[in-house]
Amino acid sequence: MTEASTIAADVPADTRLSSEIEHYLYREADLLDDWRLPEWLELFLPEGQYLVPSTDLPDGDPGRDLFLVQDDRFLLEQRIGSLMKRSAHAEYPHSRTRRMISNVRAYLDEEGHVVVRANFAVFRMRSGAFDTYVGQYRHVLARDDEGGLRFLVRRSVLDLDTLRPHGKVSIIL
Repeated sequence: MTEASTIAADVPADTRLSSEIEHYLYREADLLDDWRLPEWLELFLPEGQYLVPSTDLPDGDPGRDLFLVQDDRFLLEQRIGSLMKRSAHAEYPHSRTRRMISNVRAYLDEEGHVVVRANFAVFRMRSGAFDTYVGQYRHVLARDDEGGLRFLVRRSVLDLDTLRPHGKVSIIL
């Protein structure tokens, strides 16, 4: 097989789906960077989950392993409500963030869900500190009744060995 045919074999069969997923992720990044968290929450299905596994077990199972964040829709609504209040000292005033998303790949699984893999870097600036969170998104999206995409599982896997110097994750990755 030639190099050109190897590259062609790696091109997704449905480039329209790939483009749709990229636009979805870029819109999501804009919502998060602009702190439009109530709008961001609407990207989740009622049964949706937001997961951030621990740094020492990136492939952990949320039913069995400890996670940094393991929110169902109810807990996610509580998290968003808290982050939007002045009493959320960890994020008031809000951090400024910028997200970079690359290497986006998407395919349909056997159940018709869209499986997404993408690399991310989230830069957080607050109170003179500059933190960088790097990792991979491993999402599962499903179509809602109107045909739009929504999160069934939004999983942010950090590539960091530890949370130092950050010490915490107080923003949405």
